[in-house]
Amino acid sequence: MSPHNRARARIVALEHLLEGLIKLPLIGRRVGLDAIIGLAPGLGDAATAALGLYLIWEARNLGASRGTLLRMLANVGVDTAIGSVPIAGDLFDLFFRSNSRNLKLVKRLLDQR
Repeated sequence: MSPHNRARARIVALEHLLEGLIKLPLIGRRVGLDAIIGLAPGLGDAATAALGLYLIWEARNLGASRGTLLRMLANVGVDTAIGSVPIAGDLFDLFFRSNSRNLKLVKRLLDQR
């Protein structure tokens, strides 16, 4: 397996862990550790932000442009800033999936190669 394919597999696995681990039966949406850990004030949002930054680091190692990296960083920043607001931020985490957005950007980068 090529380094790009291994990186893609790591990124896809992390995105699934953060955004799609379990399906909520009442609303039919998938959630992951980003929404679950985010329920813990402060620490949860910091932990999921760190995992989101790992995706950006992988994209950097894959040769993502500065613009793509900044867009990815903005996604994580918005998710962290709004996600840290009690209750409203937890609801926001259900719908704004920064890691899924960033995965799409990385896939686009890899598909160009």
